[in-house]
Amino acid sequence: MSNLVRKLDLTSLRLFVAVCQERNIARAAEREAIAPSAVSRRIAEIEGVIGQPVIHRESRGISVTPIGEAVYRHAREVLADIERMEAELSQYASGAKGTIRIVGNMSSIVQFLPEDIAAFKRVFPDVDIQIDEQTSSEVLRSLTESDFDLGFSNKVPGIERLEHLPYRSDRLVLAVPRRHRLAKAPVVRLRDFMDENIVGMGQGTSLTQLLVKEAGRLGATLHVKISVSSLDALCRMVHVGLGVAVVPQHSGELYVGTLDLALVPIEEPWAARELFVVFRQREGLSAPAAALVDFLMSR
Repeated sequence: MSNLVRKLDLTSLRLFVAVCQERNIARAAEREAIAPSAVSRRIAEIEGVIGQPVIHRESRGISVTPIGEAVYRHAREVLADIERMEAELSQYASGAKGTIRIVGNMSSIVQFLPEDIAAFKRVFPDVDIQIDEQTSSEVLRSLTESDFDLGFSNKVPGIERLEHLPYRSDRLVLAVPRRHRLAKAPVVRLRDFMDENIVGMGQGTSLTQLLVKEAGRLGATLHVKISVSSLDALCRMVHVGLGVAVVPQHSGELYVGTLDLALVPIEEPWAARELFVVFRQREGLSAPAAALVDFLMSR
């Protein structure tokens, strides 16, 4: 068997299959766009390796010997396996198959990625996607130090060291209980709620850092009474009256129908934020990851 593996090549097998199917060396040569003498030479090589004839030449073509029939059957299976492998590999090369590892901040994962990935999966159903949630700063660090393919973050320090493209706009609003004094306000400014008890997402998040910085510009200190690690917990804390919270608009809208929440637009320049898709080098992306970037940029 090892002798066969070393000495029989795919071209010889392909030509032998063509001869068996055409029952004629000349027609097989025409089909494969090769000289009949080259086909005959390949058949002779197969017979030399096997040690027995695989065809008999006749006046009007050829007949296949019993051992030739066995070779023909296995050769077809080998060539079919090669074709399947080629088709599968071409899917990987085109981005149609593979795995994408994504690390994103809460805003991107809760607001936008579910719908975008669902649309992407309809086009590339065989691409598997893994998603981890981290803060924007952690997203950048993970892209640098780990094997994530893509990241989604706000514009935070360090993003300039990585390649990044605009992904979505992210508008911040104030989440308050419906009976809160600000619930009916058409808009609010930071000075309107900086003395309120704040429910925050933790000191490491870009949103908390933004609020602390903007409050500092007004000479104020935010009263962050409760810190949580998830949007669900944050909205529930506001729901029971433990404070107010600044949340991305689309995220907050997911809870308005089920919790005692009102969302009030924040009229501040910093309330309009940009989300970016981030990666180390675009030319270094895997085919599936590159396909996702192209897909997102086309939406």
